[in-house]
Amino acid sequence: MTKINIDIQDKTFPAAGGAQPHQAIADLHFNLHSNEFVCLVGPSGCGKTTLLNIIAGLDADYQGKITLDKRGGVPNIGYVFQNPRLLPWRTIRENIALALPEEIPDTTIDSLLATMNLSDMQHVYPERLSLGMSRRVAIIRAFAIDPDILLLDEPFVSLDPPTARQVRRLLLQLWQQRPHTILFVTHDLREAITLADRLIFLSAPPMHVLSEIPVDIPRTQRHDEAAIEAFRQLLITNHPKIKNLL
Repeated sequence: MTKINIDIQDKTFPAAGGAQPHQAIADLHFNLHSNEFVCLVGPSGCGKTTLLNIIAGLDADYQGKITLDKRGGVPNIGYVFQNPRLLPWRTIRENIALALPEEIPDTTIDSLLATMNLSDMQHVYPERLSLGMSRRVAIIRAFAIDPDILLLDEPFVSLDPPTARQVRRLLLQLWQQRPHTILFVTHDLREAITLADRLIFLSAPPMHVLSEIPVDIPRTQRHDEAAIEAFRQLLITNHPKIKNLL
């Protein structure tokens, strides 16, 4: 069981080329609970990727503290970047296997490939995959390490709407089969409502939390576009300060 406490007082990028220092994050605080699916929603360039990099331990140059509580050891962190980052000289299965400890059984990869409808493509090279397929491989690779926390940085950006819907559906299916704590970055409110247990709205820089709102639509109704749109309109009406983010 893993709980994450995020407490960032300041993240400032130093001045470069005569420019002023850029304060990306200021006084940002929120928690994530075990197996919760949380979406971060904010304007482009507000610092969402910077925040994920801090949580993942890729950026230690900040003031504050990230606490990841796990019984029995250090938590595993999976990270799905905007770019799938697949090695072109490795097959799909080999790309996934590279991320795994040797003791992980082959059946784990088999199961993940089947869930993502990629079993027939496992021995091909990335150049033969569509962008949607490549994104699915990146999601498999992150899930395969059995992460306690999974970070996803706009993984469906640039996908056409039908493909994005398909991959979202497959992601939810995988998450329901293998529950993990997920922090998912998006600027698409409809996508966030479709996926999340809770929405965290972030401001323009210096980034801080504007609102935290639970999504109370039953998951059995998340495929209903009318229900998603009705909830979106309700958010905009009841929380006017988030309107400029959308």
